[in-house]
Amino acid sequence: MGLFDKFFPKQNTTQAQEAQTAAYFQTLTGYTPAFTTYQGGLYEMDLTRSIIRTFARHCGKLKPEVNGSGNEVLARNLQNKPNPYQTTPQMLERLATIYEMHNTAFLVPLEDSLGKVTGVFPIMPQSAELKEYNGKLFLVYHFGAGRASIEFDRVGVIVQDQYKDDFFGDDNSAMDSTLSMIHAQHEGIVEGIKQSAHIRFIAKLAQTLKGHDIEETRKRFISENLTTESGGGVIMYDNKLESVTPIESKPWMVDAEQMAQIKSNAFNYFGCNENILQNNFTSDQWNAYYEGKIEPFAIKTSIALTYMHFTERERAHGNNIILTANRLQYLSNEEKLATVTQLFDRGMLMTDEGLDIFNMAPLPDGKGQKRFIRKEYVEYNELTKEDEKEDIIPIVEMTSDDPPDEDAIQPDDDEEEPDET
Repeated sequence: MGLFDKFFPKQNTTQAQEAQTAAYFQTLTGYTPAFTTYQGGLYEMDLTRSIIRTFARHCGKLKPEVNGSGNEVLARNLQNKPNPYQTTPQMLERLATIYEMHNTAFLVPLEDSLGKVTGVFPIMPQSAELKEYNGKLFLVYHFGAGRASIEFDRVGVIVQDQYKDDFFGDDNSAMDSTLSMIHAQHEGIVEGIKQSAHIRFIAKLAQTLKGHDIEETRKRFISENLTTESGGGVIMYDNKLESVTPIESKPWMVDAEQMAQIKSNAFNYFGCNENILQNNFTSDQWNAYYEGKIEPFAIKTSIALTYMHFTERERAHGNNIILTANRLQYLSNEEKLATVTQLFDRGMLMTDEGLDIFNMAPLPDGKGQKRFIRKEYVEYNELTKEDEKEDIIPIVEMTSDDPPDEDAIQPDDDEEEPDET
């Protein structure tokens, strides 16, 4: 049994075949609900592949957290091996790469004999169509190995750049002009290097010669003066050549402004920058990249996984799946220390969570699963009670704009009134 049969079992063959020949679903825009993979060279260019690879690598570090009781097995599977063929980082990296390349990514479920979802797998069909059969929506996938149908509500569909289609994202054809410039730039560099490396002299003929005589003269000059066997370091030529001028060989370089503009186009399109690409970012730059790129993908994937694994009743009882990331690991050691110190003694971090921020192993026997708080902190609503216990008069901060409280500034009975005389 291959992957095709594994993900699309033939238990509903008749229904699937009928769905494949059903009518297209009528969308609001009237746009045909069809998805096709982008055939451009987006992933073949080194710059764009580096940007996509960086995004996918960071997405692979997301951790699926399953909320709800009785989901321990599901949580363990999602955090380690969501299907028999991929680990969780592999699955997320593959999903993120497809998402960036085609702006539409599909997750298909793996189910047991009872119809319970036991795993998910990201697929990249050559095309997909949304069709309707007996009032139900089906996705019809086309692969090199054939085509298959699956109910739309069983699939996780993650999209971006959704404009023309009501269900799928647009392609990346907006990058065609930038890709053309990158290709032309690479070709220019190669040709420039070749030309600067091969042309060393310009020889001027002293007389008019026929084509084959010119070629013979050129070959004889090269063999007598420019080969390793000629040696001596002295160039000799006869009266067929009037002069021989050496050319200073300089490496051909691309214009720096042009290179910067091409990079800027790619970075702006994908929401990345050179520091992120070269792993040379600060904590602020990482937080900005996380919130702008990784977090939207994590939210979309979390919702898709939640709806694939839980029924409406289960979701109503608090069952869901969230992809989380420990962004604090990208802080400097000083920032980590300040963060852990401030959050730990307020009961917001457990000991193991503080150790995790410093990439240290948790304490054995669950000893690190405890929260601590400093005792001098008092709940806001309990301030009056605490003051009464200690017989302390509360101090109220006043500003120059506040009117004075006449009762608060009355003299004590024990104090003598000033003599008006």
